[in-house]
Amino acid sequence: METASCSILHTLTFSNNTTTATINNNHHLFLPPKTNPSFSSTFPTNFNFHGKPLQFNGFAAFSSPSSAQSQNPPQELAVLLEVDGVIMDAYRLGNRQAFNLAFQKLGLDCANWTEPVYSDLVRRSAGNEEKMLVLYFNRIGWPTSLPTSEKEPFVKSVLREKKNALEELMLKSLPLRPGVEDFIDDACNKGIPMIILTAYSRSGEKTARSIVEKLGDERLSKIKIVGNEEVEKSLYGQLVFGKGMSSSLDEQLAKEARKAASAEKQRIAEEVASLLKVSVNIDTSSSERLEKIVASLRAGAEIAEVPVYNCILVAGSKSGLAAAEQIGMPRVALRSSFTSRAEFPTANAIMDGFGGPDLTISKLCQKRWS
Repeated sequence: METASCSILHTLTFSNNTTTATINNNHHLFLPPKTNPSFSSTFPTNFNFHGKPLQFNGFAAFSSPSSAQSQNPPQELAVLLEVDGVIMDAYRLGNRQAFNLAFQKLGLDCANWTEPVYSDLVRRSAGNEEKMLVLYFNRIGWPTSLPTSEKEPFVKSVLREKKNALEELMLKSLPLRPGVEDFIDDACNKGIPMIILTAYSRSGEKTARSIVEKLGDERLSKIKIVGNEEVEKSLYGQLVFGKGMSSSLDEQLAKEARKAASAEKQRIAEEVASLLKVSVNIDTSSSERLEKIVASLRAGAEIAEVPVYNCILVAGSKSGLAAAEQIGMPRVALRSSFTSRAEFPTANAIMDGFGGPDLTISKLCQKRWS
């Protein structure tokens, strides 16, 4: 993929800390710096950008981009975009409506989520949709014909219908986020690789790809999409997941150690629970999901042919930001209706949308991490 020069990274110097892994003597895999690049503390925490206060963590500004460009060789830059909350703000326009459609489909005429009810459930459950349903039906009463032992299957059936309804809404009627098309066009016109990540989308990869298709054939021809197949075929994916290439002994040992640690945690928890006569289950899915996101980000950098630390992730999820921080990838949080009041301590910058006073390619090119 064509790479581009951009003043955002003109003064980066990572060559002393960057390593390259050789695989089968024929391929090379860019690995991140051994330590994350330190961010300048000279840039103020709150920064007024064209009259609009925005929060920046770790941005450092320079007064003369042209002078920096003349003194330093140009550096590569690529932009990686998540789908959920970035390409489309489905929660604002479709999630509540999808729940109500699911209730109708299942004949639950007494169930209807108004905006205040939905917002309260999201707040009280921290966005966990299973908890939202349990809280709601505990409040209004469960269906009278439903045995207590069938509550969990009932909740899963509602979520299944809700997922189908949301997919249909996203594919047919929900629009893309305002400004995202211009943002992508601007990057492509400047020769900056644009990567869209569908592999770890919470709406599912099939739905995420369908959303991306709304960008149109012309844009799709200029960008790259990284889904599960692309991650598995990447050099990093083959190395870590062992598909088509054997993982190194260290990687295998590390995986087994993580499994053993999780199993031991579960065993201890069960021993304590038996004394307290309660049941517990340690959730290890978050670490597995983080590993998948890291693999997706590395695959995106590999496909863009740009080192990880020269890529910028535009994310709507905290998990994406956490994974990017782990591998030293610069990251911008883009708020959505679902995260309008959320804090993003791991983000280098926090924006409210695309264009105008918010996120633009030009603003990315006028900033740098140092």
